[in-house]
Amino acid sequence: MSVRTVSTRIGIAVAAAATLAATASPAMADGDWGGGGGGDWGGGGGHHAPVYKGRVTAKSGLLLRDAPTRGSRVVRVEPYNAIVPIFCKTSGQNVEGNHLWYLLTDGTWAWGSAKYIDNIGRAPRWC
Repeated sequence: MSVRTVSTRIGIAVAAAATLAATASPAMADGDWGGGGGGDWGGGGGHHAPVYKGRVTAKSGLLLRDAPTRGSRVVRVEPYNAIVPIFCKTSGQNVEGNHLWYLLTDGTWAWGSAKYIDNIGRAPRWC
């Protein structure tokens, strides 16, 4: 199994475990995430892991991938200026001097290079 595949699977497993823990743990009802990353709890009566936001800056749209590398499969494309929900960040393939990638959480779990996503508010926590 390649390092890229292992990294992707670990990132998704961590994200899923964090979401499960946040929705199942009454001890976290006070909004303290405990991961040191900050962020806000989702509304609507349920408890959710923190979600950060970013704005896509890639003029031709941002290719979102199934792993934090340029060579991985494209899952979908987000248009320029779109607001995207970010779950966490990780190190991945360097894209024009930026090695950070964000795991987006809007329907599919997909990775986008942080080079082309400007944070809105706080920077995402580490995966």
